[in-house]
Amino acid sequence: MRPVRIGVQIAPQHGSYSRIRDVLSEVEELGADIAFNWDHFFPLSGDRDGLHFESWTMLAAWAEQTSRIEIGALVNCNSYRNADLQADMARTIDHISARGGDTGRFIFGTGSGWFERDYTEYGYEFGTVGSRLDALAESLPRIEQRWARLNPAPTRDIPVLIGGAGEKKTLRLVARHADIWHSFSSPATLEHKLGVLSGWCDREQRELSDIEVSVELKNRTLADADALHDLGATLFTVGITGPHFDLGPVRDWLAWRDEQNAG
Repeated sequence: MRPVRIGVQIAPQHGSYSRIRDVLSEVEELGADIAFNWDHFFPLSGDRDGLHFESWTMLAAWAEQTSRIEIGALVNCNSYRNADLQADMARTIDHISARGGDTGRFIFGTGSGWFERDYTEYGYEFGTVGSRLDALAESLPRIEQRWARLNPAPTRDIPVLIGGAGEKKTLRLVARHADIWHSFSSPATLEHKLGVLSGWCDREQRELSDIEVSVELKNRTLADADALHDLGATLFTVGITGPHFDLGPVRDWLAWRDEQNAG
């Protein structure tokens, strides 16, 4: 089984950018494996018109600022940008994040989008859940094809993380394209969804074990985390948000990670 990893989602809301920059440094120094932001244009909690910053430009800055931790969005919204442009931005951040002879540290986390205010205020067509998933299905092959044509090429096969748990479309896309699958599943739900994903992997001629299973730790107990790990989850994400960006839960979950990996 893969080692347990901890990803910290630093919500880009309700804090100055200088504070976000400092928090990222602290998260890397603490030893977290991945730093995520999110791809929205407005806060998702608290004052809905509060301080907020854009995802991709921030990730490019994070790539330059950091030296060890992997970075990405949890998750990019496919609807906001041309597929080939997404591929080029990802490749560029991949190169920015590379140090010396090492490969880059960018994870391409993506999804179909869901927050209607982002769409209406920025002039994107919201459509339906189905149409947004269909657009993601169309974009992912284009992104992969663009990566194969870019000069210079990405420094590595950029890991693709797909978020969502829909059984008819999303999990099929996970089986076809993803290196990491992220969901908010409880242990019982995860067990069921993994059965569905295994079926899609059979159809796509992939091994389920090739896909890293990622879950959100919000409101989870240690017993929950142990149960999720027993089912095969190895990437666990912790969310922190402004204005305080409390790192206490990050420290606690990193200690749990180290116990799991030492066992």
